[in-house]
Amino acid sequence: MTKTIGKMIPTIDTKIYSHLLSKTLPKIIETETEYQQTLEKVEQLTFKKNKTLEELNLLKLLVLLIEQYEQENYSIEKAKPQEILLHLMDSNNLRQADLVGIIGSSGVISEVINGKRNISINQAKALGNFLNVPAELFI
Repeated sequence: MTKTIGKMIPTIDTKIYSHLLSKTLPKIIETETEYQQTLEKVEQLTFKKNKTLEELNLLKLLVLLIEQYEQENYSIEKAKPQEILLHLMDSNNLRQADLVGIIGSSGVISEVINGKRNISINQAKALGNFLNVPAELFI
């Protein structure tokens, strides 16, 4: 352990960590096979009881590699506010008529749902309150 300003900070045992690294051989993930293998290793480490400091650091490294691969290969486009509204209406068994008075007239609601009109900040707040979700979903 290293002593710094009155605190004891645990340090990695480089011999143990080197051994773990040599067994795992972490690297930038470039294929789906490598991705699956890394996921399996992360799963093993995640559910291992009493992980050592070296295992925790290896786990963090592997998770970073997985996150990078996923960002590059599994990016998810942000849903449009109208799509979110339609989904929430469907999940809550709501019809357009149920939103009359919440965000405007039936004509306004129809234009919003069909993407011909953007949802205003005030409408987003009203929808958020009505549907019990963050207003930011609609902006």
